[in-house]
Amino acid sequence: MKLGITEYIDCAHFLPGHPKCGQVHGHTYKVEVIIEAEHAPGQGIIVDFNDLKVRTREVLHRYDHRNWNDVLEFPSVENICELLSRQLHERIAFPMVIRVWEGQGKWAEMELTR
Repeated sequence: MKLGITEYIDCAHFLPGHPKCGQVHGHTYKVEVIIEAEHAPGQGIIVDFNDLKVRTREVLHRYDHRNWNDVLEFPSVENICELLSRQLHERIAFPMVIRVWEGQGKWAEMELTR
């Protein structure tokens, strides 16, 4: 079974040397965390959604309303997804998929196993 949450952060960034994205600009990032676990019918919950949100917010609050360039040399959505995936993987003990949307219609995704 899969369970997921969605959170949002607003951040600035620029992509050094990129013709269009080389100037500082911002995005609303949508971060989806989807865990996967076995669930026997009638056996309660796999994880409390609130616990999943708290652990995710512990990671995301560091970056909300900040500049990704202060953290990453080249803050593409791929590199942002890798960074968040590593940090979330330390806090959430399930196989998971992390999908990071940069605005609307553009995203990167990582799948992590335990």
